[in-house]
Amino acid sequence: MLTVALAWTAALAVCMAAALFGQTARAAPRRTRRAGPGRRIGLLLSLSGPWLALLGAVALGALTGAWLPAAALAAGAVVVVALAGLVLAPR
Repeated sequence: MLTVALAWTAALAVCMAAALFGQTARAAPRRTRRAGPGRRIGLLLSLSGPWLALLGAVALGALTGAWLPAAALAAGAVVVVALAGLVLAPR
């Protein structure tokens, strides 16, 4: 039980770090030209993607009862979503 609690604490820490990292995409100076759809999608992924990935993993853990693999999946999904947001909205 302690392992599962520590795994979810680590997944939450990764999610919080990714969300703070995503704030840099919103705080970047705006360009004079209009932002394309890729930038908007990247901004959405950077800001809300980590939290949605975490909530999806919580739902998966609740449905299956496999909380430890769901926590590992949560951490991995949060990293992938944050990197996708970075690629689509680099500044």
